[in-house]
Amino acid sequence: MRDSLKQLVLTRFREFVREPEALFWTLAFPILLTVGLGIAFRNKPVEIVHVAVVGRPVTAGVVLTSLRASKALAVDSLEPDAAALALRTGRIALVVKAEPDGSVTYEFDDTRPDARSARFLADDAIQRGAGRRDRIAIEETQVRERGSRYIDFVVPGLLGMGLMGNGIWGIGFSIVDARRKRLLKRLMATPMSRTEYLGSFVVSRLVLLVFEVLVLVGFSAVAFGVPVRGSLLQLGLICGLGAFAFGSLGLLIAARPRTIEGASGLMNLTMMPMWILSGVFFSAENFPKVIQPIVQALPLTAVNNALRANMLRGDGLSVIGPEILVIAAWGVVCFVLALKLFRWR
Repeated sequence: MRDSLKQLVLTRFREFVREPEALFWTLAFPILLTVGLGIAFRNKPVEIVHVAVVGRPVTAGVVLTSLRASKALAVDSLEPDAAALALRTGRIALVVKAEPDGSVTYEFDDTRPDARSARFLADDAIQRGAGRRDRIAIEETQVRERGSRYIDFVVPGLLGMGLMGNGIWGIGFSIVDARRKRLLKRLMATPMSRTEYLGSFVVSRLVLLVFEVLVLVGFSAVAFGVPVRGSLLQLGLICGLGAFAFGSLGLLIAARPRTIEGASGLMNLTMMPMWILSGVFFSAENFPKVIQPIVQALPLTAVNNALRANMLRGDGLSVIGPEILVIAAWGVVCFVLALKLFRWR
């Protein structure tokens, strides 16, 4: 390693350590986001749905008895006006009207998922109370296994999002800021090549990556039991290639702009589609098949798919080989283009 590259890498570390904001967004923010999502989507008992019964005491009494036999429903008997107010304010999900002729009318907002669930639960309880019997015996087996929870799904996505954000923003912003302050013009007078200067950003990101991955994955495993079923060496390879790809993309974005505003616009334009399409918080398979080739070709999609395959399923390189090739291709192509397009001032 030439001395100039060594000094440049050390400079990147000093810049990072001296920026409290960088430390927060790199290490603390992913932990806080994981805690919030882990608590919001933790394993918990089935929620009780609140419904109200309206009608004359004689007819409503039979309906109340049937509904209260269900353990999934919390049932109140209300006057029509009070029931309408409770439904409008969201205190209850369903109004069950017991008609004089023995029929039942349901009032609910069909755009609310809990209201639709309440409608089917209430109807099932009422029909059973009226004597309906299941013709086929049903048994349930509840399975709660690590790797199938939402927090297990989202942690690899958060890790991939962190790799992208720190690579593009962390590298791209530093270069454009140095160009704006005319520091790059001074560096031109030193015995340093363009490759060494740009390479120092990638090398420093790979070293900092170790702490970034250890903190997020370690905390998730200890606090929420998120599994890491695959090889740790393979996990490191995925993260390293991902950091290289996003770092190279950040170099390419920052190769020409002279203002922070211009670079920020390009960075947001690059990252926004991947935040939405690449399956950070929900599966990328939810998007139409016609755009799936584009979605699967995005670097963040490849990183997230590879991380989930490694951490949740324990798949080897034979399975995630296509994703590895996509990530590596983005890294190499973007780095080469950045070298060709980079300007000092």
